[in-house]
Amino acid sequence: MDDRQRYDRATAALEPPFAAVDLAAIRANAADLVRRAAGKPIRVASKSVRSRPLLERILTMDGFRGVMAYTLPEALWLASHGFTDILVAYPTADRHALAALAGDARAAREITVTVDSPAHLDFAEAAVAGVPSRSEIRICLDIDASYVAFGGRFRAGVLRSPVREPEEAADLAAAVAKRPGFRLTGLMAYEAQIAGVGDDPPGRTLYARAVRLMQARSARELVLRRGRIVNAVRRVADLEFVNGGGTGSVERTVREKAVTEVAAGSGFFHPRLFDFYRRFTGRPAALFALPVVRRPAPDTVTVLGGGYPASGAAGPSRLPQPYLPAGLRYAPDEGAGEVQTPLIGQAAEDLRIGDRVWFRHAKAGELCERFDTLHLIDGDTVVESVPTYRGEGRTFL
Repeated sequence: MDDRQRYDRATAALEPPFAAVDLAAIRANAADLVRRAAGKPIRVASKSVRSRPLLERILTMDGFRGVMAYTLPEALWLASHGFTDILVAYPTADRHALAALAGDARAAREITVTVDSPAHLDFAEAAVAGVPSRSEIRICLDIDASYVAFGGRFRAGVLRSPVREPEEAADLAAAVAKRPGFRLTGLMAYEAQIAGVGDDPPGRTLYARAVRLMQARSARELVLRRGRIVNAVRRVADLEFVNGGGTGSVERTVREKAVTEVAAGSGFFHPRLFDFYRRFTGRPAALFALPVVRRPAPDTVTVLGGGYPASGAAGPSRLPQPYLPAGLRYAPDEGAGEVQTPLIGQAAEDLRIGDRVWFRHAKAGELCERFDTLHLIDGDTVVESVPTYRGEGRTFL
């Protein structure tokens, strides 16, 4: 029985649109991440999962420890449900959440917030000033891991932290150490230009070579600079963890002695954007099904919904992929529609009204912002249906 038959059989009682997760694929992807991590713990990036019960399942697997959250309100909510060791990987400007953190001793023990400038400390200090018996706030420094060359004329990576050099990191660490009520416990640096950029795009040989060259040079530069940064910061504070990497760079990042843990999230669902890496091959695990509602022509069907683009620079790579049956593509003048989506190709000839077309999202967790439930498939059976963040009434972004 092929995957399409399994998925159709498992979900025969459900009415599309709906989202599903293949648990066997999740387990295989998780095992491969652990293999690539070579013994270092993997912190689970919640933004790529966005389902509390599914996060709980993943964290019971060997090799995974802690959560990388994306907002402080999310971290507080997770902590209230028993999650521990939560790193909020993006600075917060939420006064109410900061005050709630400082006023909750248990949450303050389990949550670490990220800063990359003294301004973040000033903001947090003002936000918690009126909190009685406030708890100490754990702090993580975010370091710029992008690759800069040719005197700054070339840059690969994300525009995040302004802290790049060891002395800058040490100065910020000292600023944290001088603030009563704050304690520096961690450091993170996300090399997006390696972890989030596929080095094997189809049909783009020259571009692929350029990406591989950039990534190799970036990795060599970063292993030295990150090591010097960590050494400089450790002279100021005892660090409990140094986090780096992502799904696309796990096996590279864990080689660095300075790094104590890696992060991963997209690798569990293996969305479309992660098909184009030479170093690993995942199994698509998160899917959504849309029903055929029209047949405008023999080689064309129209499905309900489908306009679920991913974040990032707009373009075809951000659209969901018509996945099963294979051989369907978007109509070039319509793309993925708000209410309906035409699909063309020979595979459309065998589809009838009410049949399902299975899609993969370009990214991982953003799928869960479109659906309130994930139906968990094991073999050819739905074994459980669990809520997404949205399904629990939580909209953090």
